Amino acid sequence: MNRLLSILDVQYPIIQGGMGNISNAILTSAVSEAGGLGTIGAGTMTPEEVESIIIETKNRTNKPFALNVALTVSPYPKEMLQLAIKYKLKAVSLSAGNPSPYIGKLKEHGIKVLTVVASCKQAKKAENAGADIVVAEGYEAAGINSNLETTTFVLIPQIVDSVEIPVIAAGGIGDGRGLVAAMALGASGVQIGTRLIATSDSPFHPHYKTKIVDSKDDETIIVGRSVGRIRRVLKTPYSQHLLSKEKEGITLEQFNELTTEEKHILGAIKGNLNSGFINSGQIAGLINDLPTVKQLFQDMIKESKNVIFDIKNNLH
Repeated sequence: MNRLLSILDVQYPIIQGGMGNISNAILTSAVSEAGGLGTIGAGTMTPEEVESIIIETKNRTNKPFALNVALTVSPYPKEMLQLAIKYKLKAVSLSAGNPSPYIGKLKEHGIKVLTVVASCKQAKKAENAGADIVVAEGYEAAGINSNLETTTFVLIPQIVDSVEIPVIAAGGIGDGRGLVAAMALGASGVQIGTRLIATSDSPFHPHYKTKIVDSKDDETIIVGRSVGRIRRVLKTPYSQHLLSKEKEGITLEQFNELTTEEKHILGAIKGNLNSGFINSGQIAGLINDLPTVKQLFQDMIKESKNVIFDIKNNLH
């Protein structure tokens, strides 16, 4: 049996990426109900806000789900981890910071710990600190990315060779072909985000979903490179504005002010693409419909089996 399924107690080796302040109980519960591991992203929200989402998610599903805490982004990392313990969550995903001080406490309470990494060095340190799973995220992924800019296809096999614990592949995955490719590289499962935004279950603004569905292969861009804060977003009037500001020369502080979670919400929830941004991975170019999460997962598994069958035939 796939070790990941056993550790997380899920039907499919598919987990939801943390989505920061646009996280919600509707999509998180839909992912878990469909057989994956739903995830609430703490972002910069207050403990009270996150607690409310946890409670609503529990009311919507009795299946396992996780909490993602970006350690250097959240003003309340310790409080967030206490919420995970209080509500006996199945798993916690730790990113954007050193997870070592937090892993032991979580595991004392039976919580599985996933750590998001972008290099073999980070993966080894996470394993040595007691992490149960590493999520290896390539440069194709949406949102804030590693300055190393390593792509998923070369990152995954190197990390798989570096650790003994299961590896989840993230970045550029959204269908059965991507699932098979990740597992062929040694991953035990995949993390997806952009593909889940483009579902009928997700409560994001239609402008966001339509923009993803209509995207071609060249419609995500990187902003923040000039200040060492790489973020992958969709081309919109606002992201073009960000690029213009970078060309003029801005500081990291100024860039951070232009990419706050309020600006994220303005684009993703309110649909204002002139004043707010929308994150997206490069997988957007492959997305052309808005299925339910349940149908998406079923299609991914069916397609992956067909791909494996075709591969076997082609090897004979």
